[in-house]
Amino acid sequence: QVQLVESGGGLVQAGGSLRLSCTTSGTFFSIGDMKWYREAPGKQRELVATIDRGGATNHARSVKGRFTISRDNAKNMVYLQMNSLKPEDTAVYYCYANIRLSGVTTAYAYWGQGTQVTVSS
Repeated sequence: QVQLVESGGGLVQAGGSLRLSCTTSGTFFSIGDMKWYREAPGKQRELVATIDRGGATNHARSVKGRFTISRDNAKNMVYLQMNSLKPEDTAVYYCYANIRLSGVTTAYAYWGQGTQVTVSS
């Protein structure tokens, strides 16, 4: 069974930094796009950043220049380096991966359980 597990969340003061990690475990053939989403209280889940298998990235306008997504294909991990954090970055952050299972041509979406990031002013 494929699982995604996030870590690295916590409480930080405005202007501080955190690094989120997401590890993928289980049996699968390959991992395609990996993404970070976040969901703040009372708001819809929003896409924060995307990275494809080749390392090409996209970041939401609200985090561009402050957050950086990266991945380690050998370790099946994706990271989100968050700098210059603001109170409005407070949310539960979710890892997402598009994963192709062995013997299957279709890729499926997998989500982690989320990790809380709280930025105090």
